[in-house]
Amino acid sequence: MPVMDLTSLMYDYPESLIATHKQAESRIMYVAKDSTPIEFSKVDLFNRFSKGDLLVINDTKVEKRRVKSQEGFDVLFVEQMDALTWQVLFPASRIKNKQTVHLPNSVTFTLQERGLPQTVTLNKPLPDNYFMEFGEMALPPYIQKKRQVGQRFNDETNYQTAWADKMGSCAAPTASLHFTSDDLLSLEKRGVQIQKVTLHVGLGTFLPIKVQNLQDHKMHSEKVLISNESIDAIKKVKAKGAKLWSLGTTTTRVLESINKGYFKKTNSGFEGETDLFLYPGKKIEVVDNLLTNFHQPGSTLMALVASFSDLNQVKQAYKWAIDKQFKLFSYGDLSVWEKSS
Repeated sequence: MPVMDLTSLMYDYPESLIATHKQAESRIMYVAKDSTPIEFSKVDLFNRFSKGDLLVINDTKVEKRRVKSQEGFDVLFVEQMDALTWQVLFPASRIKNKQTVHLPNSVTFTLQERGLPQTVTLNKPLPDNYFMEFGEMALPPYIQKKRQVGQRFNDETNYQTAWADKMGSCAAPTASLHFTSDDLLSLEKRGVQIQKVTLHVGLGTFLPIKVQNLQDHKMHSEKVLISNESIDAIKKVKAKGAKLWSLGTTTTRVLESINKGYFKKTNSGFEGETDLFLYPGKKIEVVDNLLTNFHQPGSTLMALVASFSDLNQVKQAYKWAIDKQFKLFSYGDLSVWEKSS
């Protein structure tokens, strides 16, 4: 019987291994089914792909939705509910209900509802270019906290994938940061197909689990788009028994959600939302190989990896990586997993 308790997803790590910037050259931990980890080069990894395999990537684009208030704290705009109402994240303990918070360009808001996320009402609609002009990349708080004052990083470039296309994410699908467009061309020359899906990263991906029993956790929905071309390629590769490789947890959630009938058919493909939560005991049915970062203890992302592989194997592999000084989390190194069953 799989463990369903949040504590099963916990592990210890030194804060010195938290990556504060994009790695010049990523290290790769490869974990084959029922095997101990191996450190791979990118060439080693590409040699694991076979002609006819399919790699699926997420082409969402990060929008600069973190805005600094005049009151001295950051506000992350997550989802627009109507012209004046937004779901946001900020330290709500800093203000009282109905208190006015001041943002650039004479924009203000009042807190209507607390929680994760909070609901606020603006004094006027935001213009289309508001976030481009006044926003910043919404890097995870643990990165901002660990960076030293005065350090400069090119996050607008480094926290965006090489194939970012469809604007709408609050955060990057960080597994893709390890690869370039030239890497995709290299795989295509080996006979590997590349297809894109879109999941706009929001609360479902990065909010922490607050309940002890994983079965009680409710994921927030995130918007998804898939083309007919991608759907057809996925069906063909599964029908002929080739490998389906998923670049990132967001892509994995899209692929498994397609299989479960989450989305509605459109002329161009499928679209909709997914709140799929994958954790130990939830069977992975479509994806054969997962490429992803090292994730925070107790996160939905850690739970997904543990559903893909064996929980004990994941924790042992993480310990191996920490002993080997792999860098962790959003700007950290890469792990690659073969499906355990």
